[in-house]
Order: sequence, then structure tokens, then C-alpha cells
Amino acid sequence: MCVDDDSYPPIRPIAGGSAGSRDFRLVSADGTRFMAHAARASAPTGAGMVVIPDVRGLHPYYKELADRFAEVGVDAVAFDFFARTAPSDDRSESFDFMSQVPLTKPETLQADIAAAAAYLRGSEGGGVRSLFSVGFCFGGAISYLQAASGLGYAGVIGFYGWPNGLKRWPDRPKPVDAVSRYTCPVQSLFGGADEGIPQIDVDAFDAACRKAGVKHDLKVYPGAPHSFFDRKYAEFAEASADAWGRVQEFVRQYTKG
Repeated sequence: MCVDDDSYPPIRPIAGGSAGSRDFRLVSADGTRFMAHAARASAPTGAGMVVIPDVRGLHPYYKELADRFAEVGVDAVAFDFFARTAPSDDRSESFDFMSQVPLTKPETLQADIAAAAAYLRGSEGGGVRSLFSVGFCFGGAISYLQAASGLGYAGVIGFYGWPNGLKRWPDRPKPVDAVSRYTCPVQSLFGGADEGIPQIDVDAFDAACRKAGVKHDLKVYPGAPHSFFDRKYAEFAEASADAWGRVQEFVRQYTKG
């Protein structure tokens, strides 16, 4: 798990940076209506961000992260994984998310992401010119795979995404296996003390990107654990600030002028 009930992004709000946000539902290709949260920039840059959560689904952490992106000029939408199987919309601590994650399917997750991308590219979502994704843990692996999805991303970002897939679900696609099909730059942010993602996996992913000619912005934060990007982890505030700065620079670099 990445976020707890009291987890929030370690980013200061910018007054007036957002033109507003809302909870609503997107519709997938199979007709499934799923929860989403969109935030519009008051001074849009042309960039749009699909926020892919961790196993908690559409937790308040990811709603707030979408808001923070909008405040720096990036229209954003975060979405939920579990509309097809969860008994309710409750994503609080009482939600048994670990029983739900194995019920998700790569093809329906991808269909939901495609709906989020289409929303951002439409007038209601900001008509973005350059599409990005950012994901965390389970969502980080999915974000890496967006580079081979055919959705035309300008770049993809993973916070402690699993390059070799999630060991608990070995049947899921592995980002490292798809590198030869990546069509955009990749940014990877890892904690050096993340026991689940050893340095050998990080190095293998970086080597695969280099071999395939994929631009790969990689940063490992020494001593930082899995899910370090959290307001309550004050001891990693410097790493979090650097990571947020890197994300913004990555988006600026690959956003069409």
C-alpha cells in the first residue's frame, strides 16, 4: 500500500492557480461509469495529466494531487479502478481494496485510462496538447506501460512504480518487458530504501530504456522508503520537494509550445 487514510501530497497549495475542480463520472468504452476528479488550471500550459492511483483507488490524496497539478498550469484528472467490482464508492480505510485489486483487468484499466485521456483532450477537460500520466506503486507500473499504449503521450512518470511488475500479481504486464515499444520519455522516482524495488530492478529498467533509445529521467533518493512522497513524512520533505520540482520540469520540457 502507498497511502494511508491521513496521507496527502507534500505540496503547498497555490492560491488562484486552479480554476476549480469537481468530482464526476467518466464513461469507459464498455459503458462503465467510474469515479473521477478533474481540476482545471487558471493559466493552462497545454499540458494534461492522467493521475493513476495506487491500490487505494480514488483516495483523497490523488484528488488533491490533481488540484496541485492544476495550480501549476497542468489540467488533470484522477480516476478510480474499482467501478466494476466494488460494492460502493467508499474508498476510506474500511474499503477492502486488496480484495479488489486482483479483480481488475489490464484491458479494462486501459479502457478507463483512455476515457480519462479523451476527457483531457476534449474542451471540457482543457483541450490539452501534450498528455502525460503519473502513477504510484501499482499505478506507477501502469503509468510506465502508458508509454506503449498508443495513446500518444508526451511523457509518463512513475513514483515507485514496479519495473518488473508486482510480485503479488505476476500475471500482470511488466513495464520492463514493454520498453522496446515505448514511444515517449519516461521519468522514474524511487526510494533507495524501498525493499520491494531493489536497485538491481531499477538498474535493469534504466538499462532497458538506454538500449531502446528511450529518454529516461531517473532519480533514486537515498534512505527514502516506498511512498516517501507524503506530507506526513517530514524527514523526507527535501526529497519530496526535489521530486515535485523534477516532475514539473519534465512536464515543461516535453509540453508542446
